[in-house]
Amino acid sequence: MIRPARPEEAPLLAAIVERAYGPWVPVVGRRPFPMDDDYAARIAAGEAFVLETEGAIRGLVVIETHPDHLMLDNIAIEPARQGHGDGRVLLDFVEAEARRRGLPEVRLYTNVLMERNIALYAKRGYAETERRQEKGFARVFMAKPIA
Repeated sequence: MIRPARPEEAPLLAAIVERAYGPWVPVVGRRPFPMDDDYAARIAAGEAFVLETEGAIRGLVVIETHPDHLMLDNIAIEPARQGHGDGRVLLDFVEAEARRRGLPEVRLYTNVLMERNIALYAKRGYAETERRQEKGFARVFMAKPIA
């Protein structure tokens, strides 16, 4: 079940992100941006959603609505659940949410050094649109049209 995150879950979301992104710190050379996000603010803004199975939160997604697209800001899966399809479920949700909101495209970005993530998004139909430095990070921007 995917549902909006609840205010009291902000510390849990931050902890999941910490565990999920932790292995990337040595690759990127610093903490990836989602590790320092304000999850209480994301929840209050209605931007954070969780994947809950059997009463446990398995992953989360943060999305932002823009006039011409839905931005996938962050997706994080509990490390023990990675490889079990939870990421696919959350990506399906994001794409369905873009359709539901009448938005023609989902956009995202990831660090240029996160090559595995770039390959996963490309496999899902996301095309690279640009690479640039932003907020001190070398980012790859990708987009997918939503029918």
